[in-house]
Amino acid sequence: MTAAPVRATAQSGLPPHVRTAFGVNEIEPRPVEWAGRRAWHCGDILIRAVADNAVAAWSAGVLDTLEVPGVRIAKPVRSSDGRWVIAGWAASRFVPGTLEPRYDEVVAVAEKLHAAMADLPRPRLLENRDDLVTRSAAAAFGELRVTVDRSHGGALFDHLAAYRRPVHAEPQVVHPELFGAVLFDGDAPPAIVDLVPCWRPPAWAAAVIVVDALAWGGADEGLIHRWAHLPEWPQMLLRAVLHRIVLHAQHPDGGPRTLAGLERAAGLVSALV
Repeated sequence: MTAAPVRATAQSGLPPHVRTAFGVNEIEPRPVEWAGRRAWHCGDILIRAVADNAVAAWSAGVLDTLEVPGVRIAKPVRSSDGRWVIAGWAASRFVPGTLEPRYDEVVAVAEKLHAAMADLPRPRLLENRDDLVTRSAAAAFGELRVTVDRSHGGALFDHLAAYRRPVHAEPQVVHPELFGAVLFDGDAPPAIVDLVPCWRPPAWAAAVIVVDALAWGGADEGLIHRWAHLPEWPQMLLRAVLHRIVLHAQHPDGGPRTLAGLERAAGLVSALV
């Protein structure tokens, strides 16, 4: 199984010096979509543009040596001068697979991944970080006061926020964006292709997957109950919904249709808190 091909455009070309840096200048690159992202397939290597050089370099440094039982990892590839990122481009070994609605398995991957990362120190790049995910998570945990426009779910946020109670789960490095980022290839172990760092309890990151699956993935309502054994689950779900409402309100792709999915997830979570 290969990554899905896409039409190349003049704006999406892979620069020749990047191909040279990653040692694939003799291979004709093929534009593909891999884990929902545009990339260039060059033999057994995938090269893709990254949104944040610091995050991409941190992710590669961790994945280079990380081993997660029962999970395939797209191992990063260094450039010829030893760097993980070249002019906003990163490379990794190609891992076959596609996105599939196997949401319980995605949550299981999160549990295994976070167990493997339990001893990682808090990344310095998270200090004073101000991006959509960081702001939304801080607002969900009540660490940042926000005003959400009522047309983007403000009333729902205010209603749910009133049900927040203190939580005691310890934070660690977690990946808060695993929904739509885990690849499946038949009976092969699931695969992850990169990491997005966040300093929150692991159960919260699992709850974000569940909320996303309920809101936008067509997941069955039983998903919310099958993981009820995770620590402080109702409050983690609540914070996951609040996180997504704030992020949705700031996201350029947010709209009435995506908000309707969040309202569905919020209704199911409300019954637990």
